[in-house]
Amino acid sequence: SINYRHKEHCSHCFTKYIIDLACRTAQGFVLDGKHEEAIPAALHALRFSTEVYGSNSVQLVPAYLLLAEASTGAGRLLQASKYLSQAQWIVLRTPDCSVAVQHKLHRSLGLFCAAEENFEQALYHLANDIYLASSMFGLKSIETSGGYFHMANIFFRQNKMDIANSLYRRSKLSTHDRKCLRSPRTRKSAKPL
Repeated sequence: SINYRHKEHCSHCFTKYIIDLACRTAQGFVLDGKHEEAIPAALHALRFSTEVYGSNSVQLVPAYLLLAEASTGAGRLLQASKYLSQAQWIVLRTPDCSVAVQHKLHRSLGLFCAAEENFEQALYHLANDIYLASSMFGLKSIETSGGYFHMANIFFRQNKMDIANSLYRRSKLSTHDRKCLRSPRTRKSAKPL
């Protein structure tokens, strides 16, 4: 009946809202450095995403990446590795997986490898992150800039200061250029760097 379909649609929309809310809550905790608090919210996002999209859907990847980031920050590297493996498996099994999801996966893998001090693998994944982000968002995008910043952090930890400083500058230029493009007032007054 029409009434049943309407209820089903409303339930589906509400569940999607809960997924979004849980993801935003988990991300907020991660950004505040409250990794332990982020884990329950990210687990709720994963549970509801699985309910709505199924257990092999690429729609689960953001929740897995949030869980991996929160677990890494909480020092639970083994658990983070499992979440990243799940996300990577889903992406590999999804031939039409978006570039945006692939770039986020490589960023997460790079940060995880850096946490394990596997700097060579971290740089490999961050290079892929930068390539994918720049192909989708452009070389001077904020998304690409984040990859440069994380890569610079790795070179800094390796005491390769020339490379680190160059990448930090590149990251800063990208962010500055992005701000100039967004604001008409700044575009007129921005001076070449």
